[in-house]
Amino acid sequence: MANERLRGAIIESGLTLDQVGARLGVSAKTVERWIGDPKRKPYRRFQYAAASLLQCEMSYLWPEERTSVEVTEAGNAELIKLYPHRSVVPNRLWPQLYAKAKQHFDVLVYSGFWLTEDPAFHQVVKEKSAAGVSIRFMLGEPESAAVAVRGADEGIGSAMASKVRNALVNYGPLFGLPGVEFRLHATTLYNSIYRADDEMLANGHLYGVGAYMAPVLHIQRVPGGELFDAYAESIERVWEAARPIASPVDFGGPHA
Repeated sequence: MANERLRGAIIESGLTLDQVGARLGVSAKTVERWIGDPKRKPYRRFQYAAASLLQCEMSYLWPEERTSVEVTEAGNAELIKLYPHRSVVPNRLWPQLYAKAKQHFDVLVYSGFWLTEDPAFHQVVKEKSAAGVSIRFMLGEPESAAVAVRGADEGIGSAMASKVRNALVNYGPLFGLPGVEFRLHATTLYNSIYRADDEMLANGHLYGVGAYMAPVLHIQRVPGGELFDAYAESIERVWEAARPIASPVDFGGPHA
């Protein structure tokens, strides 16, 4: 059965299928399939964009979807606490967070140098390794353009690449531990993300400001929530594109 609500909303808007497609960044044929084949439901980002363009609730165009109010309420439930900047987050929170990990233990940063100097964190990594937890570290490729840009943005220049190298040296004793993997990425990071199973700390990056002065969201996965999963998916994308390294001095890879 065709999606008559979507067809009607497009007609009422006065837009053609070509115009709708152009504004959403898809072809007119794709929009036509969304109307004619209910099994060809758009990705969530296109649902939001279409609802905004046509000035309708997403749940009206696709009745099985939740209203924006429901999505917002679920998102609020995901937020455990907002810290105005990382420097006010209790130092014990990171090892406490990772101590809960049973399946997912992820660190996504450029350098995260401050964490490499925390003995309690190192101890948790060793304990979780011994318990069979998969532990993934993703640090910036020191010679990459992304690290250079972040260094310039923070006003520290090449010191950012040096921080990455020093962080890897500090992590030296962790290389080779069971289940512990290190990869270098050349991604533009908008957040440093620290995940332990269904909780995470997301430290935003602000232009011209060091991460220690940027906000931190402490969030949790809840049924119906989308915030946690959005960050978690970001981690996976970076991991897939990152380069595995076997030692703390394994630089000069394909991202250099």
